[in-house]
Parts: sequence; C-alpha cells; structure tokens
Amino acid sequence: MVEQFFTLYLKIFFMMTPFFALSVFLTMSKKLTKPEKKDVILRVSIAVMISGVVFLLFGKYIFTLFGITLDAFKIGAGTVLFLSALDMIRGGTDVETSEAKGSDFSRQDFAIVPLAIPCIVGPGMIGVLMVMGAEMTGPFNTFLVTLSLLAAVVSMAGVLLVSNKLQQLMGKQGLEILPKITGLFVSAIGAQIVFSGIQGFFNLV
Repeated sequence: MVEQFFTLYLKIFFMMTPFFALSVFLTMSKKLTKPEKKDVILRVSIAVMISGVVFLLFGKYIFTLFGITLDAFKIGAGTVLFLSALDMIRGGTDVETSEAKGSDFSRQDFAIVPLAIPCIVGPGMIGVLMVMGAEMTGPFNTFLVTLSLLAAVVSMAGVLLVSNKLQQLMGKQGLEILPKITGLFVSAIGAQIVFSGIQGFFNLV
C-alpha cells in the first residue's frame, strides 16, 4: 500500500511539472507582496485539487460518452504528454516571451489561468488522471489515488511557498536546468503510457 501510494504520488507530482510551474510563478509574482503570494498559492492549490478530482472521478464517463476505449486514450494521452515533455526539454515559455515584450503579469490574476491551468493541470496531467480514474477499482483504490493527488498538490504548494529561497539557492541557470530534467522523467512516463496502450490494444485483437 505504501509503495503504491508513493508511486502514484510521484507520478502525479511530476505530471504537475513543479519546476516549470516554479519558474512561471517566480516570473509572474515579482511585484507581489508575501501575503499576496500566499493568497495566489492557496487559490492555485484549490483550483488544481478541484480540477484534478473532476478529471479523476468523471474521466471514465467521458470515455463512455464519446465511445473511446481506455487503450486508445492511453496512446493519445501518452503522445501528448511526450510532446509536452519535449517542449520542456527544449525550453522557452509563453510567459518568458510575453515578459520580454513588457507585459506586467504581477497586476493580473494569474492564479487560475495560466498557473493552475494549463501550467500545472496541463494536457499531460489531465490524460494521466483520466487513465488513473478509469483504472480505479473499489473505494479503497479511489481513496488511495485521491490521497496521492492531495499529497502532490500540497507538495506543489510547498515548492511555490519556498520559491524565493529555491531561486537564491539554485540561481537562474539552476531554474533553467530543472524543468529540462523534469521533462526527461515526464517523457519516460508518456512513453510508458503509450506502450501500455499499444500492448492493451494488441491483447484485444
């Protein structure tokens, strides 16, 4: 049980692309006070948890509604996740581009969009949560996955809370490298989901 919990927790946490979200948060909260930053982090956490639970619990009904098989969705979600990981590895974000043009993000309410969605709850995480939801069996398994999601959200909030200290510790180059390392792990998870979908498809044929 403990091993399964940590496996689920780590998978969801990496799907949140914490270091990419960290760099976005640092960029967009430069002119905010500490209380304002804490308020943003709280709203981000609530938004991520609510949207995550929705995709987790109701994803299987979406499959039924559109007649999509779980294996087909695994292949699609894994491919999207892999492509998202490549973007992370290559680097460069819309936030950085807009900042270069002089946009003042600190004056905008960025907690829900774009920080919670789609920076943290992006296509990759949505796909993974829907796959997990479709594979859940019984109340205990549902509780375990939901608890893993909650733990990942709390960890994400913790990363954002110590963002300034992490920035001082790692420096600008460190913050640029970490999203690329995260991208490697995310690409591996995406590839695994694709292979699982292909295997399931051929087992049905």
